[in-house]
Amino acid sequence: MAETYELRLIGAPRTPLRDFYHALQRLSWPTTLTCIVVVYLVLNALFGLGYLAVGGVTSASPESFSDAFFFSVQTMGTIGYGTMSPTTPAANGLVVAESVISLLFTALTTGLVFAKFSRPTARVMFSKRIALSEMNGVPTLAFRVGNARSNEIVDAKIRITLTRTEHTLEGKTFYRVVDLAPSRGRILSLQRAWTVLHVIDESSPLYGETAESLDAQEAELRVAVSGTDDIWMQTVHASHRYSDEDIAWAHRLTDIISDQGGVVQIDLRKFDEVEPV
Repeated sequence: MAETYELRLIGAPRTPLRDFYHALQRLSWPTTLTCIVVVYLVLNALFGLGYLAVGGVTSASPESFSDAFFFSVQTMGTIGYGTMSPTTPAANGLVVAESVISLLFTALTTGLVFAKFSRPTARVMFSKRIALSEMNGVPTLAFRVGNARSNEIVDAKIRITLTRTEHTLEGKTFYRVVDLAPSRGRILSLQRAWTVLHVIDESSPLYGETAESLDAQEAELRVAVSGTDDIWMQTVHASHRYSDEDIAWAHRLTDIISDQGGVVQIDLRKFDEVEPV
């Protein structure tokens, strides 16, 4: 039985500043918004401490951090109620510094949020299991790929790779990656469902394999789908991993298309279902 594993990379060069923007783009929306709010509050707290140290803010208590903090928020947000204002050169100098940092922070935050909004992403569904049964007398792998959105992914292409453990004559462990050729590697438009097939004939790397042999080889399948989003007109992609446990031997995919009085019906509730043959 294949075990789940965690990939840990050791020895890679650290480039936190060079990849900082890329790392921000990969964050989820809740994490991104949380980071923006935290950085905003931290900046205001630092400038609040600065105003508290130098003083010179009208109507602000000399010993009140809250007054200094709220003055910083009004300055960074360019609110300007007029109740509190700088009166000394040191306080005015801090206002100038905070204004510059505020401009940079606003520009960076706006660019980050816009980039995340404008980046096209795919919502591609993959069936939870792979069915393996005979089709036209030949063993055939079958799984489903679908677009979870109502738009189309134009000129969709799919690639399937098999990764398995091999042992060389020298006694070394080698992880070999081979391609599995789908019966149809591309379609004009990916919409709700696409059944992908791989025929296990003499040319297939899976020819002669059994559930036990794949388990011994720690085999796994990786599927990658790419195409052009017809709304954004940009390339989108998605991938999925299947272990050998996800292969349902002597099963086929349950039909999801039916004719209901002249109306073709696609039942996505059966998208992941398989049935024995």
